[in-house]
Amino acid sequence: MKSITIYISSSRKILFEHFRSWISDISKIDLESTIDMSCAKYEFSDALLCHDDELEGRRIAFILYLVPPWDASLGGTLDLFSVDEHFQPKQIVKSLIPSWNTLVFFEVSPVSFHQVSEVLSEEKSRLSISGWFHGPSLPRPPTYFEPLITRSPHIPQDHEILYDWINPTYLDMEYQAQIQEEFEESSEILLKEFLQPEKFAEVCEALERGGVEWSSRGPPNKRFYEKAEESQLPDILRDCMALFRSEAVFLLLSNFTGLKLHFLAPSEEDEPEDKKERAAVAAAENTEEGTSHSSSEPEDSRAATSDSSLQSDGPTDPEPEEDEGKKESGVPTCQGELRHWKTGHYTLIHDNSKTEFALDLLFYCGCEGWEPEYGGFTSYIAKGEDEELLTVNPENNSLALVYRDRETLKFVKHINHRSLEQKKSFPNRTGFWDFSFVYYE
Repeated sequence: MKSITIYISSSRKILFEHFRSWISDISKIDLESTIDMSCAKYEFSDALLCHDDELEGRRIAFILYLVPPWDASLGGTLDLFSVDEHFQPKQIVKSLIPSWNTLVFFEVSPVSFHQVSEVLSEEKSRLSISGWFHGPSLPRPPTYFEPLITRSPHIPQDHEILYDWINPTYLDMEYQAQIQEEFEESSEILLKEFLQPEKFAEVCEALERGGVEWSSRGPPNKRFYEKAEESQLPDILRDCMALFRSEAVFLLLSNFTGLKLHFLAPSEEDEPEDKKERAAVAAAENTEEGTSHSSSEPEDSRAATSDSSLQSDGPTDPEPEEDEGKKESGVPTCQGELRHWKTGHYTLIHDNSKTEFALDLLFYCGCEGWEPEYGGFTSYIAKGEDEELLTVNPENNSLALVYRDRETLKFVKHINHRSLEQKKSFPNRTGFWDFSFVYYE
């Protein structure tokens, strides 16, 4: 133990004194005596996703590698990104393979985007000493806000669409009242076997046939997954997207949650008795009575709220706050996309993550054999906190509903290489899919 302490102390002295002076000379940066240093150990499936390192006057980042013999097949590379015209990371332009007793350093700036790729070795660990030299901060370019994602009111659609698509259990008025009661307790619920089996099979078959045109969504410091091009979707998938945008589903979600997503839905000011009566009338106009069937109870009742309020919310896509005029219009809206998730995909919480009141809807397909250790689950956390409030795991033919407030953020956990285990049971399967919608009162 004594010898290890001596080596650490000696390394620290070299970096903090001699090396700092040398790098200050060659970089022409007046580096301060403040230096951060820590040790990092990456093991199988560990990764550090795209970021720029900018914080509290950091000017030079350094990494000293203490790895065994290493090559690119083991992962763990230091990947450097180019940037686009908005100073957002674009693509990897250089990958540095860790090597024993090699020191890497680079200037920290508003465009110093980099990542540590996932470690793929189950036997070797990627060990390093890393940190930052501090100095005068560089000016940052103006904050770039992505274009607003279009929000649309419901699509007029006859309520018969519900009978064609949705498990009759969820069209029963008494069961809807039970779901609403549970949702109001926790702000979230999971509705299993949501679509009728034959419709769900058609949707999965269309997804697995491979006729969908996918585009990659970035930038990588915020997200990385594939989004379906709706104009090119097969009919059954286009119809499924239309289902979630339909007037009938807006009202159904109102009955599930108690939110004002349809003009027939009761408002919060209504007395409890009047609220029940109006909900029953609204449901009667859009669903058929006497269709009750047995169903498993919704499970996992942890609320995605950061306080005792029912209302909880977080960022959907990172974008500037919606203008107040749109919020006051009183017209419920939604935005949605069909997403493909596979190894390497994720979303991140970032500085411009948007927070507002909203209802998240996630409907999953192709999740057979998917394990939580693979990643791909949606995690909700309180703003400024690390503790998870709620985790939504992918589950076949399940509809997850989560209401978020302005103090709640969400992200999709990085999908690691353990997910390739899925291929042992499903050789033609690559990851899973979800229909992701956000509804606004």
